[in-house]
Amino acid sequence: MVHAIYSPVGNKLTCKNWETEALLRLFLNSLDPRVAENSNELIVYGGRGKAARDKHAMEAIIRELRQLDTDQTLLIQSGKPVAIFRTFPFSPRVLSSTSMIVPKWANDEYFSMLEKMGLTMYGQATAASWAYIGVQGVLQATFETMSEIANRYFNGSLKGKIVLTSGLGGMGSAQPLSVAMNGGVCIVVEMNESKINKRLVNNYCDIKANTVDEALQLAKEAAKKEQSLTIALLGNAADVYCEMVERGFTPHIVTDQTAVHDLLNGYIPSGLSLEQAYILRMKKPKKYIEMAQETVYAHVQSMCMLQDRGAIVFDYGNNIRGQAYKAGYEQAFSFPGFISEFLRPLYCEGRGPCRWIALSGDPSDIYKIDEVILSEFNRDERICRWIQFVQERIYFYGLPARTCWLNYHERRQLGDMINSMVASNQLSAPIAITRDHSEGSTMAAPTRETEDLLDGSDAVADWPILNGLLNACSGAAMVTIQHGGGVGIGNSIHTGMTAVADGSLEAAKKLSGLLTIDPGLNIIRHADAGYEKAESMLHKIGLKKPL
Repeated sequence: MVHAIYSPVGNKLTCKNWETEALLRLFLNSLDPRVAENSNELIVYGGRGKAARDKHAMEAIIRELRQLDTDQTLLIQSGKPVAIFRTFPFSPRVLSSTSMIVPKWANDEYFSMLEKMGLTMYGQATAASWAYIGVQGVLQATFETMSEIANRYFNGSLKGKIVLTSGLGGMGSAQPLSVAMNGGVCIVVEMNESKINKRLVNNYCDIKANTVDEALQLAKEAAKKEQSLTIALLGNAADVYCEMVERGFTPHIVTDQTAVHDLLNGYIPSGLSLEQAYILRMKKPKKYIEMAQETVYAHVQSMCMLQDRGAIVFDYGNNIRGQAYKAGYEQAFSFPGFISEFLRPLYCEGRGPCRWIALSGDPSDIYKIDEVILSEFNRDERICRWIQFVQERIYFYGLPARTCWLNYHERRQLGDMINSMVASNQLSAPIAITRDHSEGSTMAAPTRETEDLLDGSDAVADWPILNGLLNACSGAAMVTIQHGGGVGIGNSIHTGMTAVADGSLEAAKKLSGLLTIDPGLNIIRHADAGYEKAESMLHKIGLKKPL
């Protein structure tokens, strides 16, 4: 068992500089039992997404970060530190590659064998890049998705509408909140009662229901009154969805956020309790996966049936369609993915997920930045509405953090604002600036970020690699390249980046370049794929695309 680990706080260094101090604090924050889903096993979120390979690797990472010089770079291979090289002060302090497998062998079975041999680990996205900040990290993408659905189909609001979804893990918990933000009613199915209780305590859900009857009665009453309500329903997602079909009840919107990308560790077969699932998973993993495949077949089949009855149905990036197709359900891709259907226009304008973490541990640092954002970006209704909502609904666990989808100009402006606030002592310690991996230039995922691109380049993974290389050349404190995050082994390549605003002129220079790379390459990537909106944005902001 790993003893509970907490990040240092305050403005005193425990490392040799603020770049490595920031990375150490983010690493430890990812493993904080208030933040991580299973800190004893170093699992941050998403089934088996880890921050370090094992206890010895974790201890070595901590030790090496504390003694790393300003002109050294620590290399991490799938959660294990393997080397330190003399580089330059402008170079990254940490370079990490996680879960990378030669394409011919890039499948769950072979990866799991290597994992059992202790040769690799699954890093998800923000787990291995030490940028996880809990539910808030994915919340705005979910909010933007629900907002787009509301605007497209329901005159701008989900009032009176019922959303059916499932999963209350680190990612799924964003869904009931995002529905509430848009005025709707959400039924979210979850097998693990302790997760439900946790989400009730931290205000992500309003009420628990133990039966489908109870959940439907609550949902229908709230929808009739056009009141927002989030209901956590204890049960197996596939069983509940199938029961909805049998009952003839059709929600307005249907999706899913179970960790189905990992059938063995993240998904519960029908007919098993949590304890039974754990035992079978350990004793007979092949049998477990067979049962999980049968369940996901029925799960997705019921989603397709609900779509046929008029529900708006979409895959929320967990590869549930791919798993059902692999299990033999040929109609699995009858409904779209959320990015190709709802979020791609935002990518085309360079808008994407930026996040910042108060290394001081003081929530007031985040609130001070909030106020500056509300003042400086007051013309952007989307941003102001978002900041005001999360101020009311999001509680901080571990290091206080904020996330917001910002465009090409706003990200660089934010970096300059934060660095200036640190320099003028408006904030009590430096700020780490990082992001989600779910962005057009940082992720190649043919069933999610790059699904159904106009030019057919869904599986071309050069873009995230170029993104990572460019960030490494431009002053990032940490750059990661990873495989499989969100959608499982064999299904994605993606990169992460972390920078540090310590108030120095050098940090200002780094941030100016770094915070234009992700949104800029995002626009270029989509312009290259043939999107007119991205092409017009290139001309508008003065970015050059040689061909």
